[in-house]
Amino acid sequence: MPEERGRVLVTDAGRGSAVSIIRSLGRANWHVIAGDADQYSPGFYSNYAHRALRYTSPANDSKRFVDELVQLARTERLDIIIPVTDEAILPLAAGRSRFPRSTQLAIPNDEQLRAVHDKVATLTLAERLGVPIPRTELVTTVGEAARHCRRLGWPVVLKPRHSRVHLDNRIIARQVQYASSLRELADAFASAGNGSEFLLQEYWAGEGHGVELLLDRGEPRLAFQHRRLREVPPSGGPSSYREAVSLDPLLLEHATLLLRELGWTGLAMVEFKCGVRGARLMEINGRIWGSLPLAVASGVDFPLHLAELMMGRTLSDLPSSYVIGRKRRNMELEVAWVAQVLFSKRDSSEPASRTPRRRALALLMELSLAWREMDNYWEDDLRPLAAEVLRAAGRLQRKLGFHLVRRQWPLSQALRRLVERIFAHI
Repeated sequence: MPEERGRVLVTDAGRGSAVSIIRSLGRANWHVIAGDADQYSPGFYSNYAHRALRYTSPANDSKRFVDELVQLARTERLDIIIPVTDEAILPLAAGRSRFPRSTQLAIPNDEQLRAVHDKVATLTLAERLGVPIPRTELVTTVGEAARHCRRLGWPVVLKPRHSRVHLDNRIIARQVQYASSLRELADAFASAGNGSEFLLQEYWAGEGHGVELLLDRGEPRLAFQHRRLREVPPSGGPSSYREAVSLDPLLLEHATLLLRELGWTGLAMVEFKCGVRGARLMEINGRIWGSLPLAVASGVDFPLHLAELMMGRTLSDLPSSYVIGRKRRNMELEVAWVAQVLFSKRDSSEPASRTPRRRALALLMELSLAWREMDNYWEDDLRPLAAEVLRAAGRLQRKLGFHLVRRQWPLSQALRRLVERIFAHI
């Protein structure tokens, strides 16, 4: 038996990015524990997970979540904990002093965390370094925002100053919103509650690009870039479909400049919107990003090199290039995109309502054939993908309601065909 290289816990094992980490480290002889609050988490079914751990949801009880992981670190003699989402990162960062010295947390220090979680701090850093950003105003009232909209023009983007807030033993999520009129602007403020701080930004039309980096004290060791082919919701959000592209020298320079200034060690993705008027910084994603499976499938094994870096080992065999043009899909988000387009109100100002339904139906047929492009697809480890398909079907039925089953039959048929194809290869 090959010697065990280390012991690691990967949280949020239901995410495609977490499954990629589990596989990368498992293949390299790491002892991998897959953790999640969901008992049917796809990562639990990976051939490369030595153990499945169901923990308390950090979003609902962050203290108990940290208590459970501190105990696990001691009993399992963990070398590394890799948290995948902000829901896991924020409570772990707050409780980092409780962990054994022998257990490393793959998260930035408190100062770096503030710089990427506080969007005002991120944009202030970018302005100081000369990295271009959209025109932005910090606002707290709808009247204040309305005055700035005359200058910024419609539509506008309303970003919460903090997307996730650790408050009263819970993690509160706040969403980006879009407004094309004063009424929509007022609705956005009403839904957020009084006293909320927003970044009001001009809408920067263009294609989303992510520059992904592994850094050692601010110096890049690995780099990769992707472009977004589809987002959920269509107005802007997480990418459901992306493609590996060549590194853009200017975007790479901007991303490196920002992370070098922070002295960053570990993984990060810097997001840009690239349009006819140039590129603008959207955010610094200081955690594992959702499109990580694309980078790994394209030949850039970020998870393995992150683990080696954290163990103080010399990084060797770093790829100098990767496969351009490879594509990967988040299956659950692709299904969500289809559902939004099919069931959106046609009189709404949302982009989903302006997308022809025939495009959604065409994507349904495409999904049943494109399973080799799914994030959770890997030839020798197909069970996580099968689990994801079954979970997506269940969530869809609960969301749409049983009474709509006749209207959703094309979606159900496509998912059923996808499951049959996957199980035929297991």
